[in-house]
Parts: sequence; structure tokens; C-alpha cells
Amino acid sequence: MLPPMRILSVNVGKPRDNPWKDDAEFTGIDKRPVAGPVAVTAPGPKGDGSVGLAGDRVGDVQNHGGTEQAVYAYSREDYGHFEALLGYDLRAGMFGENLTVEGHDLSEARIGERWSGDGGLLLEVTCPRIPCNTFRGWMAVRGWLKTFTREARPGAYLSVVEPGTVEQGGELDVVERPDHDVTVAMFFKAAMGERDLIPRVLEAPSLAPADAAFLRSRG
Repeated sequence: MLPPMRILSVNVGKPRDNPWKDDAEFTGIDKRPVAGPVAVTAPGPKGDGSVGLAGDRVGDVQNHGGTEQAVYAYSREDYGHFEALLGYDLRAGMFGENLTVEGHDLSEARIGERWSGDGGLLLEVTCPRIPCNTFRGWMAVRGWLKTFTREARPGAYLSVVEPGTVEQGGELDVVERPDHDVTVAMFFKAAMGERDLIPRVLEAPSLAPADAAFLRSRG
């Protein structure tokens, strides 16, 4: 059994203008820590900006939010990796994640892996974060998308299987780990150019149909 993850910060988006994307009225990438507990529920399908955490928002409703991207988690360990590369500190929520955690290698989290938390919360790992122009503009780092892609530490999106709450200082336990080897990092690499990995990722039994279609489009 893997050790529990500790939730270092719970972050929700503060809507702001998005000068980096013409078809998005605003962006919710500027996520800031909030006091908890924060309710987490399953949103509807992608398209109306719905997300899992109460008070959170997304602006690019065609590419973010919805069932498979209800919650985004990023690890303090991966932040440390990028801090060493960039030469400065990165605050919780800087990458637009809802949950800043420590104690679990999110790149090695398996598609379909389930995490339990307070109040009956049950989350399921669905896919990695795919970097976009908003992320590039927000970071304002020369060559950022190439750097983020090369390092393959994308963080994990999760769906909400059962509602509950999250709070700074709380824990998340990995309660179900599929016996396949399709990880978040493998999905990310397949989507970002390593096309030979696509057939392996498509074999993951819990892969969402929309994610499978996305990968096939990258082949």
C-alpha cells in the first residue's frame, strides 16, 4: 500500500482576462489557496465550464473542465524539479492546479487509479495536463511548452466518483491501483509526440472515450 498524500494547498481559480487565447473570454489558471473544507462534486460534461471544486472556474470551456477534468493535482516534488530548472520559487496554484500535494509521484500514477479523502470523497485519475497557449503565456518563460513537454511532469486530472471535501492539511489515500502499466507520464508522452506509445495507452481499460479519441487524433 502506498503512503497517503498530504494536501498542502487547495486552490481555486480567480477569473482574469486571457490575452493568450482569442476564443476564451477569461482564464481560471490563476488559482489561489483557499480555506477549507471545500466541497468537491462531479460536474457535468465538458462545455459549460463546470469543474469539481466549489468556487472554481475555467474559461476555455471547450478544452477544460467537465467530467474527466474535474480536479487537477500537482505535486510539490514536481514543483521542486521546475524550481531547480528555472532558478526561482513557484507558489501553490501557479500551474493552475486545484490540489497541491506531496508524497506521491503523480507522473507514475496509473490511469484509473483511485484516491479517497474526507467526507467520502473518491477521485479517479483520468489523464495528464496537456500544455496550451494560456499556460505558456501565463508562465512567461521562453520555450516553456518545450521545457514542460521535455520534463514530462504534467500532473494528473481526476474525475469525481463520489463527492466529498478537501482541505489544506488533509490526506488522500491511494485505495485502488490498476494492474496495467499505463501511467500519467506515458499518456503525456504519447500525446506529445511519442506516437509508438499510443497503442499501449489505448489498452488502459478505464481510459475515457474522449481521451481515447484525442490520442487517436494524435497518431
